[in-house]
Amino acid sequence: MTPEKLIDLAKEAMLRAYAPYSGYKVGAALLCADGTVYQGCNIENAAYGPTNCAERTAIFKAVYDGHRDFTAMAVCGGKDGNITGGFPPCGVCRQVLREFCEDGFTLYLVGADNTYETVTLAQLLPFSFQAEKHMR
Repeated sequence: MTPEKLIDLAKEAMLRAYAPYSGYKVGAALLCADGTVYQGCNIENAAYGPTNCAERTAIFKAVYDGHRDFTAMAVCGGKDGNITGGFPPCGVCRQVLREFCEDGFTLYLVGADNTYETVTLAQLLPFSFQAEKHMR
């Protein structure tokens, strides 16, 4: 799947976001190794703590369906559903990605001008905690 197609799916997911408090809608599209794609959106809560990010929504849906091998993710977001710049995953989402993804996992971060930046998980989360490395 091309980055552009994955980005289109992230944009589609962004439109489903529930963001009545911040107004910032975020969408994600997660590509599994077998070609399956899972979309996710942010889902806010008045208490903020129970809010779930778009990236984790997509990952949790995929894991529920039995997927554990992921290759790429596109993420986009902005105020009132208008893409306003790159939205890299938050720290919690980075750690959840680390649980399932290798260093070379690719993220496409969509900019306001419809361009995108390509980064790896290792670039976003250097020196990360990985259970298999720490449980030997």
